[in-house]
Order: sequence, then C-alpha cells, then structure tokens
Amino acid sequence: MFGMGWPEIAVILIVAMIVFGPDRLPELARQAARMVRTVKQMADNAKSDLQREIGDDWRDLDPRASVRELLEEDSGTTPSPVKETRILRPGEIPPFDDEAT
Repeated sequence: MFGMGWPEIAVILIVAMIVFGPDRLPELARQAARMVRTVKQMADNAKSDLQREIGDDWRDLDPRASVRELLEEDSGTTPSPVKETRILRPGEIPPFDDEAT
C-alpha cells in the first residue's frame, strides 16, 4: 500500500494516537472511512455517467483497433505471416532490416 510496510503503518498509528488522543481517534477513523466511501461513490457515478453518454461508441476509442484498421487499409493486403526464426551460431551476424525503425 503506497510503498509502506507494517512498521511504517504502526509508526503512523502511534503518532496519530499521541497527536489526536484515544478519544478522538475512532471518530477520525469514521470520518476517513466516510470520505473514502464518498470519493469511491463519486468515481462510480462519473464512470456510469460517462458510459451512459458514450454508449457503445467507446469501442471506437480503442487506439489499437484504429491503428490496426489504418494499417490494413494502407497496405491493402493482409499482414504477412511471421518468418521462422532460428538461433544464431556464435560469431554469426544477425540479419538487418532496412525498413525497421
């Protein structure tokens, strides 16, 4: 959790007990839980509003599908199958692709 281990969490709890005292600590924990619940509910509401507004159009927003469609349109052919690879022998120079970026 945020890169913290049990020793760090224990130190934070001890400092909180010293600063706020054992009387106010349960109420602060309740308030923190309420705040987390409210933030989670707000995020869920925003997500559902976005899904309702976008509808099924969200599928068009996938960049991988868009790039794939553009590449297929540009080439006009189906992608070539992957060539069979083999392990290079010691000292052998790997093949060079002029068109690679």
